Amino acid sequence: MTAFLASCVVAGIPLLFATVGELITEKSGNLNLGVEGMMLMGAVMGFLVSYNTSNPYFTILAAVLAGAGGALIYAFLTVSLRANQVVTGLTLTIFGTGFAKFLGQPYLGSAVPGNVSEFFAKTSIPVLGDIPFIGPIFFQQDKFTYLAYIMCAIAAVYMYKTRIGLNLKAVGENTSAADASGINVKLYKYVHILIGGALCGLGGAYLSIIRIPIWQEDVVNGRGWIAVALVIFVAWNPIKAFFGAILFGGLSIMGMKLQVLGLDFSQYLFDMIPYVATIIIVVFSTHKKKKESQPPQDLGNNYFREER
Repeated sequence: MTAFLASCVVAGIPLLFATVGELITEKSGNLNLGVEGMMLMGAVMGFLVSYNTSNPYFTILAAVLAGAGGALIYAFLTVSLRANQVVTGLTLTIFGTGFAKFLGQPYLGSAVPGNVSEFFAKTSIPVLGDIPFIGPIFFQQDKFTYLAYIMCAIAAVYMYKTRIGLNLKAVGENTSAADASGINVKLYKYVHILIGGALCGLGGAYLSIIRIPIWQEDVVNGRGWIAVALVIFVAWNPIKAFFGAILFGGLSIMGMKLQVLGLDFSQYLFDMIPYVATIIIVVFSTHKKKKESQPPQDLGNNYFREER
């Protein structure tokens, strides 16, 4: 059980990065359905830089910049040009998929350099890693996982305990009122959309560098869409996102674990579980009545200052 739960954490980390990234984006009032595309861009650029430089720091930087670059395209089209957010997000996913296939084609089957893999290898945190049951699950993981823990905690403090975070909430809830109160709406939207894209890029890099350290085209495999649904499931809360990501990570590897135990189940049947759960989440989310479970009121609406 301990080994299985530790595997759930590993499987959930890319979802955690992507979910918190999309969550921050949506808090600014923008719905970006291009999570899958940004994850693919981060995955391919992280892998290419890792393969050609063998530098783990450049690897992370490349993934961050690639994800943020995809988000910048989305931000320019939706914030500055006021294009339809849903269509732009879907287009970004298509663009990211083509981008990853084009750049990654020469590297199919190539492996991450050994020194990069060693840098991100599993490391036990002193004292915490020795805690019975909890230690092996959460504190005997790779460095990228610990980065996700820190990111999640910072996002929670930032959103709920800082003035900038509260301003961000105001922008997403009532953009006109936030603008009237002196908040630079366009700046807030741009900055947080880019932060969201950067985190999605890190989620993609985790898959191509640590989870599957051999380049393959379909490395993200629909996780971006699961992340979009997870944002609804966790009610736009980064702390809940941590547990939601682990839960869906466990669902994604359940079939493989059962087969290891010798149980005769179809792998394809279990591969469907995360997506079926995603559909169920979307259906049940329409019946949520609590205010804290509702999306930002101006989510998906382009802001026209002249109409204020």
